[in-house]
Amino acid sequence: MRRRPDDAEPGGPAVPRSPAPRSEAPPRAARAAALGSRVASWRPVRVLGRHVVQKGPLLAAGLTYQALFALFSALWVGFSVAGFVVAGNEVVRDELIAFIQSAVPGVIADETGAGVVEPGALANASVFGWTGTVALVGLVFSSIRLFGSMRDSVRTVFRAPQPATPLLLLVVRDLVLALAFGATVLVSASISLLSTTAVTWGLRLVGLSTDSDASAALLRLVGLVLVFAFDTAVLAVLFRVLAGLHIPTRRLLAGSAIGGAGFVLITFVGGTLLRAAGSNPLLASFAAIVGLLLVINLLCQVLLLAAGWIAVGMDDIGVLADPHAEAERLRLLEEARRAEEARAATRRTRAAERLRGLASRMPRALRGRGDRAGHGAGEADEDGSGVGRRR
Repeated sequence: MRRRPDDAEPGGPAVPRSPAPRSEAPPRAARAAALGSRVASWRPVRVLGRHVVQKGPLLAAGLTYQALFALFSALWVGFSVAGFVVAGNEVVRDELIAFIQSAVPGVIADETGAGVVEPGALANASVFGWTGTVALVGLVFSSIRLFGSMRDSVRTVFRAPQPATPLLLLVVRDLVLALAFGATVLVSASISLLSTTAVTWGLRLVGLSTDSDASAALLRLVGLVLVFAFDTAVLAVLFRVLAGLHIPTRRLLAGSAIGGAGFVLITFVGGTLLRAAGSNPLLASFAAIVGLLLVINLLCQVLLLAAGWIAVGMDDIGVLADPHAEAERLRLLEEARRAEEARAATRRTRAAERLRGLASRMPRALRGRGDRAGHGAGEADEDGSGVGRRR
């Protein structure tokens, strides 16, 4: 038989072999799998995954397309109505323009010229001409489509079925919400004007200049806080009223606040996006509209991400967003609870019956044992006496 070269010679010492190196691939693979599962369990990662799976980018693109048409019609009609409300008050009108610029940067041109619509054109807006009529009709149809699309998109993120409400009632509710939204914008602009006036008066009261950088930063901060409160309230109403979802109040406020913070961040960097679009030679000719599209698309993405944040949190606690499904789930839970209580009561009743049966049998058993003991003692006496007599 042939031997390998490393085999020991007959009668000679055995040649030791070095142990095979251990592979570190399984531990590394296990650590990588554990890290991957840990990262996948993070809530932001799950929210992003839900956003992609539910086609959030596509839904946001559709909302952006519809919001663009509704926005210009709303500006024309809104400023026409605001002209009657403010009765030529230029201070309130300027504050309204500033509020819209801070909420949706790029739609109204600022002092640098970055924007789509000139403020002077809005100041002369009228709803009684043919342009106002076209804008009014376009606003009605575009607002219905926009609010309906937002409702469907949000319910898609929550994986809730479409509402069974009649179509006419949905249309009327969308129009009412659109009117309420416009009135809220006007009220928010008035509150912003009052807060700005109050801050300016406070700065003058303590002897600080209103033209300094610190004063400008403070006024900017107050404006951002008001925009944050406005956006949070709008998102809460959108999730609860427009989408018609059942969301616990604490989770609704938390998700709406996260979305409002995202809105504020986007509006804060909106000017940077517009300047970046304007500096691109390929986009210079229509930089304003491209920048506006970018801002609106990001706002729609944040809207759906905020909805996804709430939806993931509700999945963790097992609460359903659809009111009818949640009511059915609660009904089944209540029936299960009552059935368990009935079974527990039955078990308690049976245990009590067993105890009563044992208690009723114990005296008889004790009497029987006493009788047997007495009978045995009598027999023992008789046996003892007999023995004595025999002895």
